[in-house]
Amino acid sequence: MIARTPEPPYLAVIFSSQRTPGDQGYGVMADRMVELARSQPGFLGVESARDAEGFGITVSYWKDEASIAAWKAHAEHAAAQRLGRERWHGSFHLRVCRVEREAGMGAP
Repeated sequence: MIARTPEPPYLAVIFSSQRTPGDQGYGVMADRMVELARSQPGFLGVESARDAEGFGITVSYWKDEASIAAWKAHAEHAAAQRLGRERWHGSFHLRVCRVEREAGMGAP
């Protein structure tokens, strides 16, 4: 689903990852992280996709750097990050970008 975001500028955190084989609790944790992120101050939305080979991209949108820093430091999110490194991700990259413009067609 396309996230409903406010007028730019705002920030995007792009998390690209290659999953390891098997679920190993990943699905439940991923759902919990989205639920938890939605309750965080400064959270604006999220979009995520994963292919059959396990490559995925999740983009979360945030009001400012302080909101991103608070999310990174959240204890439950930190535990999920640790499990991601140990169990769920063979590789990953995280990028933080400033969204300056937005264009589209149709309702998100």
